[in-house]
Amino acid sequence: MNFKKRLTSVVFVIAFLVVVGTVGFIFMNNEDNSDEYDFWTTRKETIQLWYTDDALTDYLNNKAVAFYEDTDIRVETKLVSGLEYLENINKASISDEEATPDVYIITNDSLEKAYLAGLATNVQNTELLADAAKFSDTARNAVTYNDSIVGYPFYFETSALLYNKTHLERMALEAVLNEYPEYYPASEVTSAEAATNSEEQEEQDISSVTVSMLSEEAQALVSATQQGLVPDSVVDILNFADLYSAPQNVEYFFRWDVSDIFYNYFFVGNYINVGGAAGDDKDQIDIYNAGSIASLLAFQELGRFFSVEEEETSYADIMQEFLEGKTIFTIATSDALQLLENAKAEGTFAYEYGVAALPNINDEMDTKGMSVTNALVVNGYSAHKEAANRFAAYLADEASSDLYSKTGKIPVRLQIEYDNANMAVYVKNYEKSVPMPKMIETSNFWVELEICFAKVWGGEDANEEIRALSEQIKTQLTGEPYIEEVLASPEVQLLSAEESMDTAEYE
Repeated sequence: MNFKKRLTSVVFVIAFLVVVGTVGFIFMNNEDNSDEYDFWTTRKETIQLWYTDDALTDYLNNKAVAFYEDTDIRVETKLVSGLEYLENINKASISDEEATPDVYIITNDSLEKAYLAGLATNVQNTELLADAAKFSDTARNAVTYNDSIVGYPFYFETSALLYNKTHLERMALEAVLNEYPEYYPASEVTSAEAATNSEEQEEQDISSVTVSMLSEEAQALVSATQQGLVPDSVVDILNFADLYSAPQNVEYFFRWDVSDIFYNYFFVGNYINVGGAAGDDKDQIDIYNAGSIASLLAFQELGRFFSVEEEETSYADIMQEFLEGKTIFTIATSDALQLLENAKAEGTFAYEYGVAALPNINDEMDTKGMSVTNALVVNGYSAHKEAANRFAAYLADEASSDLYSKTGKIPVRLQIEYDNANMAVYVKNYEKSVPMPKMIETSNFWVELEICFAKVWGGEDANEEIRALSEQIKTQLTGEPYIEEVLASPEVQLLSAEESMDTAEYE
């Protein structure tokens, strides 16, 4: 190699070392070099999102891309097991080997545990959540702990009354034609003939008539009658058996999963208070009272009507019976809508359906359902809290418009349009619901309440069971044995003895 070439090589090496030294100096002196620099190129700020439901995977990945395009902040999503979820978040947060989850999705009942462990912080975008046009009081209460909002409400689950609309239309049609024979379609039978038909012939004629055959006036009357059949109370449902004939294929007027507290809770929800509106106040515990006793007695009386063993029911079986047209009314969570729509598309559900508010017990006893809110929580150990807050607020707000269509999850955010009008009922039911409490000391409350319901359904003393539950929870909270003053059991009778016998014929 000649001198000129050697000189060129030396100059190149010196230049190379100068560049490396300069980059190294910048790299070593940057306080957050792991996120800002990657030796030769500048890295974008990156945050980690953890979640447990695979149904969200495609949606979250798509939103992460959109968020990056708008903010230049990268989001890496990670699907993890729901088992020991918070424990694993904590381990990753204090580990030097695993990236800290900056934001994660968790149910609202775990927020106290997360906050006390340092895994949740107060949200930064409080103005967003204070907007009543976007988020209901229920949503804010669900993510409030110790008077601070510690999560962004994302999506929810609650229950509603699901009914077979086709069966109700059939019942309404028969009721109208029985009362107004002049509405029989002329092609089937004249009004005079309808008035003189034998009962057997009249039933045969009715079975061959459809609503589309009727005049506009008659169709309007059938529609109004059908709407009137949607019950306001459990007693209304029970009275159907005395007033209407069961449509073909129907085995149950009302059937729900009596083994799961999520579908039973509405019976006592209006009379039980565990932790106040936000579910975090240990001084607000009211479980044993006249209302809760009466509600459980009503629940027990239904057990005698239906004669269903608690072990014989499951939500999957209940929904299958509904799909097959065997049940007119049931209590269902919002996941039922996607199940029914998919079945209709596949041709395995041959009916129309509707959704209504949870029925009251009777005219005097109101009900209130339970809800679970999944929240986006910013980790207290995160080094990127501002970016994590921005992404969490983005998902809870502007990115939620297509959450249901992409995942089947109902967003908490209000003012979202749905193709399925029944979604509005679930949204309204959520606003009236009771969020699950957050107190660690009452974490077993739902399991114990479910056991209480099972015992009452099986015939145990309702007063004694709810009193024992109240004493147990208050003992856990105070750390000292608590004894409730015994209350008298109120008189509760949903139907008369004669009505009960009539109803039993259909069960």
